[in-house]
Amino acid sequence: MALLIKNGKIITAEQSYQADLLIEAEKIVQIGKDIKAPEAEIIDAAGKYILPGAIDAHVHMQMPFGGTVSADDYAAGTKAAACGGVTSIIDFVTQAAGETLVDSLKRKEAACIPQAHIDYGFHVCITKMAENTVAEMKELVAYGVPTFKVFTAYKSSGLMIEDGDLVEVMQAAKEIGARISVHAENGSIIDNRVAKFLAAGKTSAWYHYLSRPEFVEEEATLRVINLAKSLDVPVYIVHLASQEGVKAVNRARNEGYEIYAETCPQYLHFTKDVYKQDNGKDFVCSPPIKGQASQDELWRGIERGDISVLATDHCPFTAEEKEWGKDDFSKIPNGCMGVENIYPYMLDKANQGQLTFNKVVELCASNPAKLFGCSDQKGAIAPGYDADIVIYDPEQEFTVTADKMHSNLNYTIWEGLELSGYPVTTISRGEIVYNNGEFLAEPGRGKFIARSLEA
Repeated sequence: MALLIKNGKIITAEQSYQADLLIEAEKIVQIGKDIKAPEAEIIDAAGKYILPGAIDAHVHMQMPFGGTVSADDYAAGTKAAACGGVTSIIDFVTQAAGETLVDSLKRKEAACIPQAHIDYGFHVCITKMAENTVAEMKELVAYGVPTFKVFTAYKSSGLMIEDGDLVEVMQAAKEIGARISVHAENGSIIDNRVAKFLAAGKTSAWYHYLSRPEFVEEEATLRVINLAKSLDVPVYIVHLASQEGVKAVNRARNEGYEIYAETCPQYLHFTKDVYKQDNGKDFVCSPPIKGQASQDELWRGIERGDISVLATDHCPFTAEEKEWGKDDFSKIPNGCMGVENIYPYMLDKANQGQLTFNKVVELCASNPAKLFGCSDQKGAIAPGYDADIVIYDPEQEFTVTADKMHSNLNYTIWEGLELSGYPVTTISRGEIVYNNGEFLAEPGRGKFIARSLEA
């Protein structure tokens, strides 16, 4: 059945205007005043905003890490996403030891297909350059996965890539039309500091931050940017959290280099002081949340355009698993929840006047679509685009509590957050999947998003 949204205010990255919106066969087919569609189901959006669904381009669903697996499988993770106004995710596929890149994708996709409530894509992590790596990268690009990630940390977990391989990956990406994202922290310094703190009996969550403070991220960010500049290769820095890292991105962009960065809501809201709290372990993620100066610079980076994307790095673990590190911070599984909170959090900031609603759409929808190769179908409100729509009520008051969230968790780092305005309806490819607190979608309805950076 067709769906007609009437009387709402449409907000895109470029403009805001009053109009009706007609949806048929999963697509937006008409935008205009006083649209007539007698057979359509009508949603009256008077007093509300009509936004593109958010694209969370950085999640880790069902990810093995730290001796366990992240708490949200695709069923719970995509349900939580939809309830917060996220209509597409891009998840990370981590290559296991002895596994080809292609096989790692097939393994992850097999887990996703029967569970996903919303549309999904993948990035593939490269942990080592092998004889067939470039050929496999080409195969994945042709399949619709043109984005790859590397780590400059987590050596003991088998994820860290050496600088020589990093250069080869960057060069290969340039040749085949792919883009490289980098987790930029100095892994060797981290390992050294962790060992020294533990040997000295300094074991609380505060020492997670001190083992990888600002300069550890900043050095690696500068190194990655300098390599990218030397090779004239576009690069994307994931979950940027440090003051000097933002400044390095700003300098490179001002010099004309194609450098992109994302940050996450936890870095915009909390400071390193959370690690001194009794529940500090719950906030352990990497890079860790930094100091006030870094947070302030991140907001300035958003204003200047140095931060191109807001994403979550959604990688939650249960409260019981976080307890593993109560006497040894190095045993705390690294990751926080956020996929249900990112759009409401950023839209609340717009509602308060800290930035515009158009800027939020740019950061959370249109820029992810452009940078990751699906801007021909996602991230915008226009005829021919997928009908991925969020209806937002700027008057809806909402307080985040664990019992209102939809992840496989009984706690949230966002507990008690008071929001002015909240998404009340989420539409995925023309289907209402969430409406006024009720989740309506069936698992397995999500579709793979084949992406191309040539789009």
